[in-house]
Amino acid sequence: MFNLSRLEHTFRVPPDLLSRPIAEAIKGELEKLFLDKVIPNLGLCISVYDIRSIEGGFILPSEGAATYTVVFTMIMFRPFVGEIIGAKLKDSDANGLRLSLGFFYDIYVPANLLPQPSRHEPDPRKRGRVTWIWDYDGQDFVIDWQDEIRFQVRSVSYPPIPIEQPKESKPFAPMVITGSLDFDGSGPVSWWTDAVQVE
Repeated sequence: MFNLSRLEHTFRVPPDLLSRPIAEAIKGELEKLFLDKVIPNLGLCISVYDIRSIEGGFILPSEGAATYTVVFTMIMFRPFVGEIIGAKLKDSDANGLRLSLGFFYDIYVPANLLPQPSRHEPDPRKRGRVTWIWDYDGQDFVIDWQDEIRFQVRSVSYPPIPIEQPKESKPFAPMVITGSLDFDGSGPVSWWTDAVQVE
């Protein structure tokens, strides 16, 4: 789920930071630039792990900022296909589920990747939201809002940034995870706590 990626970046350090230790000033600027940003094919930047090298420090004419080239290691959130992850339900509609990890919210489980057969019923607490129910041997297993939900990563995609986005559309997500609940042991953990293993 978390990986280390080595990056190189050239940027300016403002003059007001030059009185601080240079590694500390550079780390602060790297965090401003990269934290909570998505780098395509690498993932979501979580934290600066370490700084491998710092070069430069040149101050160009008519500028007060020093320019550095830095090689550093970043902790990235990038789950691999097939990985099992626990999340919480954020939203649900007729198209499927949207899950959250607390720091990442663009996880979608489409209806065709829910346990089969499944059906949905209107949620009386909120208009437009539905409750998904798995029908197994005549018993109803509800996907509720309290349980941790285990899902399997089916794909991780990095959609291209739209040039123009309609006003009524959802906010652009630079990284989207598609998950599946259609295998044994997936779904809300309460479904499986009372399960008895048959030898």
